Amino acid sequence: MHKNSGFATRAIHIGQSPDPLTGAVSLPVYQTSTFKQRDFADFEFDYSRADNPTRHNLEETIASLEGGAGAVAFGSGLAAESAVFSLLSAGDHILFSKNVYGGTFRIFESVFSRFGLQASWVDSTKPAEVEKALRTNTKMIFVETPTNPMMQLTDIAAVAELAKNRKLLLVVDNTFMSPYYQRPLSLGARLVIHSTTKYLNGHSDVIGGVVISSDEDLVDQLRFLQMSVGAVPGPFDCWLTQRSLKTLALRMQAHNRNAMTLAENLAGSAKIETVFYPGLSSHPQHDLAKQQQQDPFGNPGFGGMISITLKDITAARNFTQALSVFTLAESLGGVESLICHPATMTHASIPPEERAALGISEGLLRLSVGIEDIGDLLQDVDRGLAAI
Repeated sequence: MHKNSGFATRAIHIGQSPDPLTGAVSLPVYQTSTFKQRDFADFEFDYSRADNPTRHNLEETIASLEGGAGAVAFGSGLAAESAVFSLLSAGDHILFSKNVYGGTFRIFESVFSRFGLQASWVDSTKPAEVEKALRTNTKMIFVETPTNPMMQLTDIAAVAELAKNRKLLLVVDNTFMSPYYQRPLSLGARLVIHSTTKYLNGHSDVIGGVVISSDEDLVDQLRFLQMSVGAVPGPFDCWLTQRSLKTLALRMQAHNRNAMTLAENLAGSAKIETVFYPGLSSHPQHDLAKQQQQDPFGNPGFGGMISITLKDITAARNFTQALSVFTLAESLGGVESLICHPATMTHASIPPEERAALGISEGLLRLSVGIEDIGDLLQDVDRGLAAI
């Protein structure tokens, strides 16, 4: 299979050639911890913490979709982040987007800060603010775009230019968009992170993470960390994720289509104070979204995530409890629609005053729009609004 084949073709075929032993089109799961060696230090695989055929195949597929030299899979998105932070040394400084996933904030402030790493949290929607916050010991810039849950965008190419000029590692969390709608390596990022739990797997039945790079030396360093620390995904989880990747293009198109229709509907309600969705022309970075969030054919894509602000927590609770298609739950990116209250769920670990500064109010809800029939989703949201 050629590396320049179409996205959907690569998602189905790269890393997934029929099994050479049996001809099986659906590859077997190598559910084994160890492997027979031909002689001393003569082997293809030796131990599944170091490498496993099923995990290797998944990594090959994801690297192809992101346009990287390699990908390194981990047992969760936060395990993937831990590996990336472990590329640094005590005394090094990281610049973070202010509005990141609460787990990212928690793991740095509660864990990595104890080992001598330093951090600043900046408004990465403004490249000038990023540049102003750089220090002599800054080694990494870590951004989410769009952010979770405020749907703010960072100009990846502009920040990548800053990073390149200063020889810094630009890391982009691409979980919300997936490689179908955004490919940060092509815009100058050095590392891309996904929680594969979300859109890449897309069926709410796996926890996983992955880091992709176009730099082979960085891939080698991450593989060393993967083997040495051992936060690896199990073979069956890898197999499930790779199977799910075969429909990623179709699923992302459906998520995008449903979310666009739903966002337009929500924007017309007087009961909603604000709708945060980059596909709406009212979004302050709508033009940037059209520029850097594109499908493999160059068409703008805005993803399946929407956040809305209601008057207060009572309105948010009444809206949520009236829903029957959307499920109140953590996580996102599955084929089923989910709704989340960030202040008490995904971002509860962020201090209240910092949540307020970010706009994460008690009336904020985050919607992960699934691929159900759009008529059912619209009716469900109307039921929620009627309950306010």
